Amino acid sequence: METKKIRNIVLLGHSGSGKSTFAETMLFEAGAIKRRGTIQEGNTISDFTNIEKEKQNSIFSSLMHLNWRGNRINIMDTPGLDDLIGEVISSMKVADTGVMILNAKSGVEVGTEILWDYTNDYKTPMVFVINQLDHENANFDETLAQAKQRFGNKVLPFQYPLNIGKDFNTIIDALRMVMYVFPPEGGKPEKQPIPESEKGRAQEMHNALVEAAAENDEALMEKFFDDGSLTEEELAEGLTKGLANHDIFPVFCASAEKNMGSGRIMGFLNDIAPSPADRADAKLQDGTTLKCSKDDDTSIFIYKTMSEPGVGNLSYFKVMSGKLTTGQELVNAENGTTERFSQIYVANGKVREHQDELLAGDLGVTVKLKNTHTNNTLNKKGVERKIEPIHFPEPRHRAAVVAPSSSEVEKMAKALHAIHEEDPTLIVEFSKELKQTILHGQGKLHFDIVKYKANKVYKVDFIFERPKIPYRETITKAADEQYRHKKQSGGSGQFAEVHMRIEPYYDNMPDPEGLTVRKKEIEDLPWGGKLAFYWCIVGGSIDARFANAIKKGILQKMEEGPLTGSNCRDIRVSIYDGKMHQVDSNDMAFMIASAQAFKNAFHKASPQIMEPIYAVNILCDNDVMGDVMSDLNTRRAMILGMDTEGHYQKITAKVPLKELYNYSSSLRSITQGKAKFSRRFLEYAQTPHDVQQELVNAYKAEMADA
Repeated sequence: METKKIRNIVLLGHSGSGKSTFAETMLFEAGAIKRRGTIQEGNTISDFTNIEKEKQNSIFSSLMHLNWRGNRINIMDTPGLDDLIGEVISSMKVADTGVMILNAKSGVEVGTEILWDYTNDYKTPMVFVINQLDHENANFDETLAQAKQRFGNKVLPFQYPLNIGKDFNTIIDALRMVMYVFPPEGGKPEKQPIPESEKGRAQEMHNALVEAAAENDEALMEKFFDDGSLTEEELAEGLTKGLANHDIFPVFCASAEKNMGSGRIMGFLNDIAPSPADRADAKLQDGTTLKCSKDDDTSIFIYKTMSEPGVGNLSYFKVMSGKLTTGQELVNAENGTTERFSQIYVANGKVREHQDELLAGDLGVTVKLKNTHTNNTLNKKGVERKIEPIHFPEPRHRAAVVAPSSSEVEKMAKALHAIHEEDPTLIVEFSKELKQTILHGQGKLHFDIVKYKANKVYKVDFIFERPKIPYRETITKAADEQYRHKKQSGGSGQFAEVHMRIEPYYDNMPDPEGLTVRKKEIEDLPWGGKLAFYWCIVGGSIDARFANAIKKGILQKMEEGPLTGSNCRDIRVSIYDGKMHQVDSNDMAFMIASAQAFKNAFHKASPQIMEPIYAVNILCDNDVMGDVMSDLNTRRAMILGMDTEGHYQKITAKVPLKELYNYSSSLRSITQGKAKFSRRFLEYAQTPHDVQQELVNAYKAEMADA
């Protein structure tokens, strides 16, 4: 299929807005399927996995295609649940137009808000569809008003419904100035003249569309001022430019359930939506761009990976330039692996159709690539290109996972690694510090799906536990200490004595008072913070050859701090005196002596436990703001500010990581799903005294039981 004849569409919307049903209706109207499936019966083309059938919800993005008036429309259906945002973002990366489905009975929901931020990032042309107009509580005017309020006056209705509710069957089209009346079973409508009672409203809408189209081209604007109107071709030209430039966001009407309205929307996408060749050139990692042209060298981008039992990994891709043919070899720009594309397909859900070639702009699937993953670019040999990768959101939820037995640990690790391959928003951390395997993801539902896949696909089970917190230990004042290590048990013994001063470290601090600094070493610690190691020995009381052993002993103790076993940070240690023995002193002796001296000094230096603090941003409806604030106060949060964003309230706060466990579930429960949040690591800060004492006591009890 020629690039100009391709339309890559992503269906977006809050959970329950009707995306999968709308996709089913599009396929049916185009003749790609003979019978429409339903969510309830578990037989839709897009929701084909067992978990999606069980939960009656989209969990993964799916790729479909249809032919419409000589063009190919590739459709990506995406999940609407916030926890599954990774599936949405990867599809948006390769889409050329977004179709945002709004639920006419619920209006603009928080899931829509989340998605809109990404459409701005990708500059995706957007079309709105107000769906479920056959519902008894549907409200077109209120939903349209909310969309305008949140997304601006560039949101323009191209249609409006006449008889909303269970008897819905009529749409006034202000672009074509015609009325569509649908039969009871839906499908192809009858075109009728607009009734006199509706002509005024329809004409007003039409004039607004013509004016908006003219605004996107100087020549069209001149023609509009001279003639007061545009021809159908001129109108189409102006709307195409307006859509592509984010200057027009059309609004259409539909009932996907009753198969009413989808054909007209497909016609608009076919005629007005941009092809891949009409979009801005793709950004490359080196700052240059790549035009979508079949005449260039071949480059493809892997936007999604999925495992299929009996087949292995499926790699979903977009041909960014050139053409991909069966049997072609491309080189992975990330790792240099040469991959052979023995089979290439187009897809309709789980059904794949073999293709001999795909041209620039098209979407496809291949199988059994050796060493290629999501976000990889593959090029013709000799071509060096890397497409700007998908930037997935920061994790918002963490939990430890525990295998049922030690024999299952390796199997669990392999399963988690495989799931991460499919889902880059899942981060698997094998924490040496916390001695736990920790998952980082988007929420409890996200983790439930991971557990389901591990159990059903990889036949491994595990349980979730509350994860430990990566605390840090430091000191707040200076302390001096000396320690002698002496051991004699026949033959040569061990002897070392170390005198040290420890102090809180900060950049550009003055040299220690009363000491002569011979050598300074400032070391960035792997866990954050610094160790400043000063050698201040005068007169040779300790030979300089033992300096590294002394430092090593200190670092060993800093790796497992004296208060809670947490890593220590931001401490200056000055070695200023000691003793050694010509025979019995060795590296081991000085390591032991320095570790013990550091431990004793640490307890005398007003030690302090530091905890990780996260910056948290919350968007919520005004009517639940009080409940959100009250909940934050129970989490030791510090409120930094409150503002409005669209018709949502925005709360900015600093919250200890310890208090954010299961926060995504709590926030959803508190707000009935009318809120979203994001978080990022901000800093380490001192714990309150009561929290510190609780942590110290817990550690002592743990050591006593060990």
